Amino acid sequence: MLIRKPLSFGLFICLVFFFVSHQGYCSDSNLKFSPDYKELKLFRQVMEIVRKNYVKEVTDKELIQGAISGMLQSLDPHSSYLTEDMFKELQVETKGEFGGLGIEITLDGGILTVVSPIEDTPAFKAGIKPGDKIIKINGEPTKNITLHTAVQQMRGPKGSKVTLTIMREGFKKLKDFSITRDIIHVHSVKKQALEPGYGYVKIVSFQETTDTDLMAAIKDLETGDKRLKGLVLDLRNDPGGLLDQAVKVSNLFIDKGLIVYTDGRVKDQRMEFRASPAGTHYKFKIAVLINEGSASASEIVAGALQDHDRALVLGTKSFGKASVQTIIPLDNGSGLRLTTAYYYTPKGRHIQKTGILPDVDMKAEIQKQEDEESAVEEKKNGKKNEKQSRFNKETKADLEKDIVLKKALEWLKSDVSVKKFKQEHEKPATDTTAMKR
Repeated sequence: MLIRKPLSFGLFICLVFFFVSHQGYCSDSNLKFSPDYKELKLFRQVMEIVRKNYVKEVTDKELIQGAISGMLQSLDPHSSYLTEDMFKELQVETKGEFGGLGIEITLDGGILTVVSPIEDTPAFKAGIKPGDKIIKINGEPTKNITLHTAVQQMRGPKGSKVTLTIMREGFKKLKDFSITRDIIHVHSVKKQALEPGYGYVKIVSFQETTDTDLMAAIKDLETGDKRLKGLVLDLRNDPGGLLDQAVKVSNLFIDKGLIVYTDGRVKDQRMEFRASPAGTHYKFKIAVLINEGSASASEIVAGALQDHDRALVLGTKSFGKASVQTIIPLDNGSGLRLTTAYYYTPKGRHIQKTGILPDVDMKAEIQKQEDEESAVEEKKNGKKNEKQSRFNKETKADLEKDIVLKKALEWLKSDVSVKKFKQEHEKPATDTTAMKR
């Protein structure tokens, strides 16, 4: 097995390339003794009927590729068949620049759903929010759409427009968002000084240089002899990215032990990623911020720092997206994208669908603040306004308006450690998703 460096493909944390030798093909005489013989015979029968009687002429290639696509789509939203063109496109989609809207999407119960808008992109500026259901794209229903098709429909030349019809919690009816496509440049790390000795760093997404960009940001915050006492690591609305970067970022704050592991049916998919004692390790206090738009790689970092008692996690429950997709090239130049494993935190917590629960859950406080702001706007404008999370509008740290950030800074400035805080606020254990290893 040949493993190459994982690539970020918008929808997933990690894509591992490996080559499979195809051996042991069954002869027709042996096939009839296979337990799948009846099903394969049925497939051949249906294919022959369609080929002869369908209203339009179709080739065997079209029928077989359609059958393969349907097979993989029936497994989960992330497994799919990649035609030759799609496979080639996959290998060039991680250059960090493309024409589109800037949103991470998934299929949730068959419904096209926004994981998170990427900060400072057209979708972010238009007010698209995590959890939004995309019902139509340019007037065309998204029912039964594949993720690849949805991505293709939303991408296009810079300056062109696309209309997303959205249903959102709290909406009484569908709403159209007209968004102008742009070249998406992802700057993965942003920094800001909060107070002397306390800094703020936001990771927008996990790209190829996120770890070094984060180190550079911390170095800039520690100018001269001013050392950091505490850091806020903001992972809100971070849809993820590269697995190796999630591991490297975690390793900056954890100098030993397990960071994350994967587990699947195949032995080769069971991998552990551990912290290295070598290199740079920061010892100052850390507060991690998450919300429903934090997914995949950002959940790995939050989960690792939380399990090691290295950081206090504040905000709201994360998205819960942590499956491993393996890319398997096929002989004809096409390929398979197949879910082969799930990610688990160091303590064995299952992230997929479950998400990361913050140590300080501020959902109620955030909701109250948004309701109050909406009421003020309604009174000011004389009409009811739709509530918008500030995390889709604020691009700079604002201690006056951001109550989660304010709470994080208060804790950083206190003498309360992570362990002491957890002991003082210990909750009854209700999570039964931890996996025995």
